[in-house]
Amino acid sequence: MSKEIISKDAPTNPRGIPVAPFVDKVEDYVSSRDEVDGTMRSFQEMISKYQFMEVNTQRRSAGLKDKIPDIEKTLEMVRYLKTKKVNEMKAAEYMPAHIWQPGSEPIETIFELNDTLYAKAKVPPTKDVYLWLGANVMLSYPIEDAETLLDGKLSTAKQNLANAEEDLDFLREQITTMEVATARVYNWDVVQKRKEKEETGDDKSKGKSKNPNG
Repeated sequence: MSKEIISKDAPTNPRGIPVAPFVDKVEDYVSSRDEVDGTMRSFQEMISKYQFMEVNTQRRSAGLKDKIPDIEKTLEMVRYLKTKKVNEMKAAEYMPAHIWQPGSEPIETIFELNDTLYAKAKVPPTKDVYLWLGANVMLSYPIEDAETLLDGKLSTAKQNLANAEEDLDFLREQITTMEVATARVYNWDVVQKRKEKEETGDDKSKGKSKNPNG
């Protein structure tokens, strides 16, 4: 029987993806030609698993690349609102009470209605913002809490993207390693098959030489 390709205690990358075995000696995996087909199937199964993980990781990476700019834009707006709030608080400290009017200057902005339609709006100064959390859920947060939440989400998303890109490089290396291993086992089988034919041919030649009437 062919030997186990990847053992349970095999080394992995930080996300638990196993390292593909490097086939230096084919004899470590097959001891006869009878084991070649089984070993080749095992190698192909490993390649398929790595390719499946590669496709899923590519999708996750693409999703994060779309998500990060949205988080950055939202965080930029929250910080802008925070700056306006701080400026108003400073104005309240130095301006006479009968002159200063809180929230007297709204923010003029353009917001997106859909992919091709935008509209102008005036946003009055605010202490709270509403954030989409997904699954049709929106919650109100104080500006400072919203900034903390978005900053954490942005850091997590960037780290996840870095991990995904690292996993993609790792998976491509493992696929290449398994493809090389498959080629080595195939070439070994070809060599062994040629040797067997040569040995069979030699046996026939010896048989003929021993029989002068043959």
